[in-house]
This record gives sequence, structure tokens and C-alpha cells, in this order.
Amino acid sequence: MKKLFLIAIGLATACNSSQKTVSEPQVETAKTVNVGPKTYADTVTEAELKEHLYTYASDEFEGRETGQEGQKKAVDYIKAHYQKIGIPAAKGDGDYFQKVPLELKNLPTGTITINGEEHPIGDHIMSFWEAEAKVDELVYVGYGIEEGDYSDYDGMDVNGKWVLMKGGEPQKADGTFVLSGSDEASKWSNISEGPELREDLANAKGVKGMIYLDEKNFPRYKRYYNYMKNNDSGQMSYKSDEDDAAMLVVDAEIGTQLYPDILTEDAPKIITVAFEVNLETENTPVDTENVVAVLKGTEKPEEYIVISSHLDHIGITADGQINNGADDDGSGTVALLEIADAFKKAADAGNGPKRSIVFLHVTGEEKGLLGSQYYTDNDPIFPLEKTVANLNIDMIGRIDPKREGDRNYIYLIGSDKLSTDLHELSEAVNEKYTQIELDYTYNDENDPNRFYYRSDHYNFAKNNIPIIFYFNGTHDDYHKPGDTPDKINYDLLANRTKLVFYTAWETANREARVVVDKAAK
Repeated sequence: MKKLFLIAIGLATACNSSQKTVSEPQVETAKTVNVGPKTYADTVTEAELKEHLYTYASDEFEGRETGQEGQKKAVDYIKAHYQKIGIPAAKGDGDYFQKVPLELKNLPTGTITINGEEHPIGDHIMSFWEAEAKVDELVYVGYGIEEGDYSDYDGMDVNGKWVLMKGGEPQKADGTFVLSGSDEASKWSNISEGPELREDLANAKGVKGMIYLDEKNFPRYKRYYNYMKNNDSGQMSYKSDEDDAAMLVVDAEIGTQLYPDILTEDAPKIITVAFEVNLETENTPVDTENVVAVLKGTEKPEEYIVISSHLDHIGITADGQINNGADDDGSGTVALLEIADAFKKAADAGNGPKRSIVFLHVTGEEKGLLGSQYYTDNDPIFPLEKTVANLNIDMIGRIDPKREGDRNYIYLIGSDKLSTDLHELSEAVNEKYTQIELDYTYNDENDPNRFYYRSDHYNFAKNNIPIIFYFNGTHDDYHKPGDTPDKINYDLLANRTKLVFYTAWETANREARVVVDKAAK
């Protein structure tokens, strides 16, 4: 599990969007028989999941590090499966691979000078970008926010300029937030999403570079910076656009040196300060890809259910040990292959889904959800406005040792964030077919683990597409060489896989698409 700054059961009759019951479809065959989803769900077996996983999470695949030889073996394995069962590529040219243009950026070297005083990188200033500038003024833009009628850029010319901004968002004298008009902060205060929103806005306005004071996030950036430095590793991200703004992240010591009133003043203004930055870095292209297949719907082919899992893992440690990633996310990958198999068997029997099913295996999840972000933000093969839901599977083969209770459980995250309809559908499907204990512990808004923001569903959710994230929790082998196929609970993996299949079946076959009744946060 993991851009840096984050660092399905058809109905025989029509039903409305609030209907909660789940019934099996009637299908006319040579003999009139009832063929419901259980027929196809039962094709998901422990044996087949195990056979897939003992190959996919074997040493031969070398931990599936993004862009490395083992990851290439992984995508070839996935592609071969879809070719074998006859589900075509999602892309119109017949290519199962969606190239994701990434590069590996090394930590920059160089100097930063403020009013004649030189500052080293890594103590009070973090940078993961190359940058060059020599200016005698900065444009202070407060929180760096623009939404609705509110803009910190109002009246300020920032094109080609360096800007200074801070984290958080404006509040009224009574403590309520200006943007929401309530006690609830907006997405601009979200520690995972807020910085990226500011960066995107600054780029849209033609900013040359941005200096970002974020006291809440700074320790997180520093830990990541130190990890890269100590391990002589780079940061993987999208291939740089030369027009994108460079970015420095600073603490309060540097922020107040640039503008003494930055912590108390929000109004935009021109700051007179001698600021010079000369940072250089070397970037290496990374050749990697998503794997995408699609089973076209029979009645509503232009509406899509996306089922996703990430195909990558963290590769080989410095001492040569292979991180096989059997649970993370070998379990989700093989589950998706078996779900695809079940849907294809249904289609071959004349019982194909009404809506199209997209099988999306994404790369670069471990590097910051990069493959799914590329699919949603850069090159959605199918229109997002026609995407009904995303069911994301990331680690469903183990048991969380911290959890007490029935072993036949799964953590569900996000099912109620955007759509009450999808949440109730999910509950009804489980009650009818799988009887798994649905544990919503990590669905809590205040969950310190912030799992909602840490897997590929989030890139769909932020685009207002209802999601469900299926997750068994972490364990002692998380991101370690001990995450091997022999430790997988294959009975649980099979039942959890069936739950996702049934949910996808109902979402694809119901008369009305699930309703979005809540706004994305």
C-alpha cells in the first residue's frame, strides 16, 4: 500500500436507487433455469488463487519493483491471463498496457541563500526538485487557495514569479472555516491532498517556484527526505514538465525569515527579500505501465465499473532479500484475475453484466498511487463521468494480528463517503451471500493511519466516483521479505474475493447506477 503529497447481482425487475434487496436474475437458456451470481462466484476457488499467487509472488518476480525486470514479468503474467480467458484490452488499439511516464528523481544538491545567509538543504528546507532563481521579491499568497469566491491570488500577478504560501485555511473570528462556513475544515487542510491542490493551482497560474510553509506536514517531508538520503534512493514521480513550478518546503524558522508576519497575516502582498536558489538533480526515466482489460456490458456498455488492484511491490532490499508482496498486493491481483474469470464465464453463458467491467491493474502504487493517478487525472481510458464505481482490492489474504474477533472479516473503507446507495448495496450483498464481518474501524475520519488516502481508490474518490476499499489490515510482514504465499489464508482470500465479485455484479446489473449523494472531501 501507499505524487509525494499524498507523501455488481442483477435484478429480474427494475429497481430504484434506494432499493436495498438483492435478488438473482432470471436467464433464458436452452432449458429455463435460474442462473444467479453464485454459479459464477463458486468458480473462484482456493486452489486457483493459490496457484496464481505462488507464481505471482515467487522469487522469479523479484518483488515487482516499479519499472524493474520483475514488474515486467508481472505485467506479462497478467496480460497472458486476459488473453487466455478472452477478455480484450481496454485500449482501442488492442494493447493491454497503458504506459505511465515516470522518472526517478535523485535528491538535489546546491545552495539556498536568504538575505545573504546560506542555508543547507535537509535541515529547515526540503526540496525534491531542481530549481534556479535569483530574485529580490516574493509574492506572498497567504494560504495559496482559490475556491468559489475566495482567492488568495486576487489582484496578484504571479506568472513567472516565485510565491510564498502557508498550510491551513482561513478561519473567521468565531473559529469556523471561511470555505465551509462551519466547524469542518475543507480539503485544503487535508495533509494528503492540500499540498497537491496548491501545487496544481500554482502551476495553472504560471508560477515559477513556490515556497511552502507547512508546520503540520514538515516532519513527514523530513522523514522522507532523510530516508532517501540515507538509502541513496530517488523519488519516483511523473516525468517533469519544464513549465511546472519548483517547490521548497520550509519550517517556521525559514518561513518567518522570509516574512516575519507569515504566521499571523493572511493578506497577499509583495515581500522584499533577497532570495537565491541553485539546486541541481539528475532524473532517470522509468519504463512502467498499467494493465487494463474490459468486458463490455450487454445493455449499458457506456457505463463502467472499475475493479482495481496494484501490481507492483517494493522489490529487493539492499542486502538482496526479495520482498515477494504476497499479500501486498499479490492477494488483490490474483483476486482480480479470478473475478475477471468469473465474469467471463457468466458472459460466455449468456449472462454477461449489463454495464461494462474494467479490470485495472495499476503500477506505482508503492511510489505514491502514481498508476491510478495517471489513469484518473491524465489518461482515463473510459470517461470518469461514465464510471459508476471503483472497487479497490489491496491486501485481502491475511489477518490483522491487532484485531480481535471472528477471523472471517474484512475492513471496508470509504463505502459511505460518497454514496449511501453503494454502502447499503454492499451491506445487502454481504448479508445475502458471504456473511463476512464488515469492519469499519479504518473508515473513521479521525483514523491516524489515513488508509482512505493510501491506496488507489482515492484517485477515483477525489473525482467524485463512489468507491469501496477492501483491506485486511497490516501485519508483521508488511513491506518485509516475510510477506510470502505460504502465509496467506486462502479460505479467507476466496470468500473476500467472492464478496467483491458479488458487489461488482450487483453494481453492474441493477437498473439504476448508484447515486452519489455526498460531496468528495
